[in-house]
Amino acid sequence: RRGRLGREGRASLCSFLLGASVAVLPLLLGSSPALLAAPGLRGRLALALHVAGVNAALLLLYPRPLYKIAVRACFLGFAFGCGLLLSAGRSAWRHFGWYMCSLSLFHYSEYLVTAINNPRSLSLDSFLLNHSFEYNLAALSSWVEFTLEKLFFPELKQITWLSTVGLLMVIFGDCLRKAAMLTAGSNFNHIVQNEKSDTHTLVTSGVYGWFRHPSYVGWFYWSIGTQVLLCNPICVVGYALASWRFFRERIEEEEITLIHFFGEEYLEYKRKVPSGLPFIKGVKLEL
Repeated sequence: RRGRLGREGRASLCSFLLGASVAVLPLLLGSSPALLAAPGLRGRLALALHVAGVNAALLLLYPRPLYKIAVRACFLGFAFGCGLLLSAGRSAWRHFGWYMCSLSLFHYSEYLVTAINNPRSLSLDSFLLNHSFEYNLAALSSWVEFTLEKLFFPELKQITWLSTVGLLMVIFGDCLRKAAMLTAGSNFNHIVQNEKSDTHTLVTSGVYGWFRHPSYVGWFYWSIGTQVLLCNPICVVGYALASWRFFRERIEEEEITLIHFFGEEYLEYKRKVPSGLPFIKGVKLEL
């Protein structure tokens, strides 16, 4: 039921926090938070033991169906904790630590909010870790660009004010998307629905009074923000173009369905409220 975490949600939350506990390793070892940026043998051993110990705990705590959830949530928590360690240090990888925190928290919160809002649609796919081949390729491309530019143009990765702008874009985008998910409640689904359920209603309040597609607006600016954060000029342009094209097609597909579901009610809403994305007006269709 909405507003309450079921066992899948509780297992994911505990596992995420367990994975994120890697951030306290420097305190336990009495070392610098830069443990990850330049780890010695002691640091590497501590990380390996942490991963092995946490995985063993998950295997003992959860049966196989819940373990599949737990291990993914724990992986995201571990990435978040490692991001915190990199962020706390003063190394050249500090801004990449911000990125790791942003990326892992985005994917985990997609699952957690779905577990709260619409548990009937909850699945392993709710983490969005296997969103698409194109999405994974885009992520890999951004890591490659960051690494190469860090090697050949290290000063490009030290523009703190620009990375801060990117971080603010990421925070704004993710908060807007999660606000949209929470406002829509059980009406929100990661997969465009082709059949109208008995409980499906047209949501026009809250952030849906600002934009027709606030979850897409949030994701759009979040994705571009991650590349501004990394100071990746090539991927900033690439992400902007690819995201714009993806959401233009997705919005047109979704609006055809919404017009079919709600008819004139949606058309009236469409006339009053913008899509929220630049130069995207949605499907051009009248009853």
